[in-house]
Amino acid sequence: MRLGTVRAGGARLAAVDREGLWYALDVPAGTPLETVLAGGIDETRRLAASAAGPIADAVPVAPLRPGKIVAIGLNYLDHIREAGMDRPERPLMFAKFPSSVIGPGEPIVIDGELTERVDWEVELAAVIGAPIRHASPAEALAGVAGYTVANDVSARDLQFADGQWTRGKSLDTFCPLGPAVVTPDELGDPQSLRLRTAVNGETVQDSSTAEMLFGVAELLSYCSRAFTLEPGDVVLTGTPWGCGEFMDPRRSLRPGDVVEVSVEGIGTLRDPVVGR
Repeated sequence: MRLGTVRAGGARLAAVDREGLWYALDVPAGTPLETVLAGGIDETRRLAASAAGPIADAVPVAPLRPGKIVAIGLNYLDHIREAGMDRPERPLMFAKFPSSVIGPGEPIVIDGELTERVDWEVELAAVIGAPIRHASPAEALAGVAGYTVANDVSARDLQFADGQWTRGKSLDTFCPLGPAVVTPDELGDPQSLRLRTAVNGETVQDSSTAEMLFGVAELLSYCSRAFTLEPGDVVLTGTPWGCGEFMDPRRSLRPGDVVEVSVEGIGTLRDPVVGR
């Protein structure tokens, strides 16, 4: 199943087919996607099967508003090599503020008074559907309601100057999510998916989740030992090689650019870049 949120005379939950047509779910107005996903795969499947539509002039927005966003750094072997950094012995965890979330087509806003080195990072994002606490890898993976595409936009100058990553990763608009959440039964193995980023049509990242140092199940289990992952939380699982910061010469996003990040089996998240 492929589920999300669209704007069509107000925000509403919908299912989307592979041709991009959206169909309204039979749920009360204002019901968030995380509530539906927390109902379990059988209830979610029932709702998706009863979807009516298609919805005319549906515009996809961010599929959900996470309670918290947990992100993982240096989790792809090819990215570790390009960055010239040591391989982490354990997952390197940081947070992005939920206020940084935007959806497909919304602008990534660069405040030139704050940052001049803004980078792209395509990521597979796991959406939590059931509480996960002190879980084994298998138990943790069973708590995933679905997966979506994320762009972990990063202000590198702030990230490296601060010595910790929260501010540089959490500026408003720096976490595009979407276009839909795909359930695990449809997506298949999360460790064999192609990821790609294009900036103004030029491919800059092209890799596979097979390059992960710590797989999705291991990451979620590791997080669950420290804190509870709750329905509606999102875990960003790292980015592969091809970040602009580590190119020679270094590249950064600029107003007027268009960034497209995609994950196989989920879709493409396209956002323009504007200045402030």
